Formats: sequence, C-alpha cells, structure tokens
Amino acid sequence: MKNWRSAILTNNPTIRQAMQAIDQSSLQIALVVDGNDHLLGTVTDGDIRRGLLRGLDLDSPAAQVMNVKPKVARQGMSRAEFIELLRRYELHHLPLVDETGRLVGLESDVELYEGAEKDNWVVLMAGGLGQRLRPLTEDMPKPLLPVGDRPLLEIIINRFTAQGFRKFFISVNYRADLVEAHFGDGAKFGAEIRYLREDQPLGTGGAVGLLPERPSLPFVVMNGDLLTTINFESLVDFHQQHEADLTLCVRRYSHQIPYGVAEIQGGEVMSIVEKPNHECFISGGIYVLSPAVFDRLQPQRRVDMPDLMRELIAEKRRVTAFPVTEYWIDIGRIEDLERARQEIDLVG
Repeated sequence: MKNWRSAILTNNPTIRQAMQAIDQSSLQIALVVDGNDHLLGTVTDGDIRRGLLRGLDLDSPAAQVMNVKPKVARQGMSRAEFIELLRRYELHHLPLVDETGRLVGLESDVELYEGAEKDNWVVLMAGGLGQRLRPLTEDMPKPLLPVGDRPLLEIIINRFTAQGFRKFFISVNYRADLVEAHFGDGAKFGAEIRYLREDQPLGTGGAVGLLPERPSLPFVVMNGDLLTTINFESLVDFHQQHEADLTLCVRRYSHQIPYGVAEIQGGEVMSIVEKPNHECFISGGIYVLSPAVFDRLQPQRRVDMPDLMRELIAEKRRVTAFPVTEYWIDIGRIEDLERARQEIDLVG
C-alpha cells in the first residue's frame, strides 16, 4: 500500500493543496482531518473538477468541494468485508477509522487493479498537415517531430500505455507512410496499433467514423499534437460516473482586454472597466465518447468535433466537461514546440 499518510490534510486546506496531496500520494484521494486526526471528509479528483466547473478557483477552501459524509471502513473489518463495500458503492478507496472516528488507515483496491490493462480504445488524430509548423513539417508529419529524445506521438502513446491502455487507432493522412513505419503494429511500444486512413480530411468526428467496428466501451479521442499529464483513467471514470454521451476536456483560459470596456444600455454608458480580464473554458482537444455516439458517425462523412457536440446538445444528450488542471500544451506553432522541448521534464 502506498504511503496513505501523504494524502492527509489539516488546517483548512485549499483546493490547490488537496490537488497536490492527491498528486503526491498517487492515491486519487485526499483525507481531511482535525487536530486530533478525526476524519472530517475526503476530496477526490472528481470533487475538485466539479468545483472548478462551479466557478471555484484553486485557492478556494477545499471544504467547498469536500465530501463530509464519506463511506468509511471500520477498524477490525476483514479484507473481504471492505472489498465488498468498495464494490457495492463503486469506490476505489475507503478511509479506515476507529470507534471514535479517528483516521487510522486507508483501505484500497488499487493493488487489485494497479497495472491492469484497460480495454478502452484510444483514437489519436495524426493526419494534419501541420502548416503552422512549416518548414519543419515540409517532409515530416507534426506527430513525429521530436520533443526531447522522442517523437511527440511516441510520448503520447507511452503515457497511455503507462496507465494500462493498450489498444490504439491512429488516424493518418499526411505522410502516413512515415507514421506507420515508425510505429508499426505497436508491439515495440507495448501496444496494439491499427490505422485509420483518411483519403481526404474528415475532421475528428469523421475520422472516428472510420473505426472498423463499434466500440463496446467508452473510448478516448485525442489530438496527436498535445502533451499533457492528465490521468486518463480518471477521465474515463469521470465520463462513466456522469453517464455522459461525450466528455470534453476543458482548460481555463484568461485573456486581458487591453482597453477600457464600456457597458452601454440604450446609448447610455452605465459603467466602464479598465483592461478587464476575460476568463473562459477552452477545448483541450481530448474527448471521451460512448459507443452510442459512434452509431451516428458514418465513414467518409466529414464531421468536426464541435459540430458533433452541437448535434448532441441539440438532442438533449449528455455532454460533460472535464477541467484539466494538469500540465497541458497544444503544439500548433513553432514557439509552442520550443516551449514543449524546454518543459519536457514536466511530462516525464
């Protein structure tokens, strides 16, 4: 069992501190206690992301997202009993408390599943022309540009395989021969790789429509020009917990307007704000789709992902947002590539 004590927080922690505890412990949970180690509540990755969507920021009190009535295991329970509780409530962790409510441990099913292979497919988009990266992409597809000592797409695949994902489809078009020659069937990368060949650009949704068969589980779709440290297992769990048809990864983006902004009503200036910050969520280029969404996609039909989401929203299907707080960079320009090369140690 990992050191569960590194997941403990006291003294009215912030959301940022809870997130750091989750990352440092690698246990997907933070445990909040009082000065006498009595359990006050728990904070999970999903709790934090839901809080961010409500408009909280990382310096907000963790109490605003904390589960104050978590399921717990009682000291003296057998392993079979706590595993039964984990399964019944579909949990990964149960705080272990004594008869007074004092935290004495953390029971987990992590060991049962750690390193287990995931059956969820991963679809990677690697067919773009990379025009904004010319002249680097005149003879080389963007996903094969080196970041550190490896091609960008290889780093992406390695991050997935390290988390147990093994089944990949790579959508290829421009210089597909180089991508296929580098990755082959994926065996040397600990993966099983097949290719979706776009004879003409089909958009992200259209490329997904080339899958040879209907997925049986939710599957991840990701642009092949991103570097991120998000936990893909947590992303898929989030999608399933929210019973979503499509989950979009989003990232908070802040932009300062370099002018005074006037609020006008009926020709009258009601107020003016000097150089305000405008904050919004932007698409992170990573999605989870349920099998039912695949049913609406047709081979050779061009569909961009925003259009697909608009269709689903219009039909009252469930489209959810997964806020990305981890490292993330979209390598669309030469300056982005240079930054990624400087920050590659953050990705690992």
